[in-house]
Amino acid sequence: MTLIDTVPGFREVLLALSGELGVELPIDEMTSNLGPPLDLILRPHLAEEAIQPAVDRFRTLYPDHAIESVAAMAGAHEALSAVRRHGGRVVVVTGKFTPNAQLHVDHVGFDVDHLEGKVWGVGKADVLRREGAHIYVGDHVHDVEGALAAGILSVSVLTGGCTAEELYDAGTHVVLEDLHEFPAWLDDYLADGSPGQRTPHE
Repeated sequence: MTLIDTVPGFREVLLALSGELGVELPIDEMTSNLGPPLDLILRPHLAEEAIQPAVDRFRTLYPDHAIESVAAMAGAHEALSAVRRHGGRVVVVTGKFTPNAQLHVDHVGFDVDHLEGKVWGVGKADVLRREGAHIYVGDHVHDVEGALAAGILSVSVLTGGCTAEELYDAGTHVVLEDLHEFPAWLDDYLADGSPGQRTPHE
């Protein structure tokens, strides 16, 4: 929920998967706070031995159900353009299955330098360090964990399921309402080197 609104597509795949498995999944609950890996989302609802086959089937169903309906988040293209304007590289690090994440990138027309999938939480730190990232923008407390583990600046947006308080408590340096605010924030940050604050929460 940082660069793309994955809820509609995720919901459609879960509906298809639920029908195939003959299991009634709490889809509203499962899509209310996306971010964790699919196996963790499914674990409370399926037997342990059924989880990996369900994950594999979800990934197979995904291209037919979850690409066309998923749009870029408001301000996403402008945020990426702001990075380019300042001579930066765009690295996308996501918990999504990499081939499906690439389908999203292609569909919405994001210009990225590197895409890395199937990483989550502190596991993102290795990729961020390897790619020389200085700022990581996310929407979840586990994105904050990844940025902090990599020793880089954590910028959070409120377009996911986490509140500003939760994000600040996790250690994020900056909270923005959405990506529309990112270009101006980046201009200010690069001008004076201070991340600043966009909410009164300390």
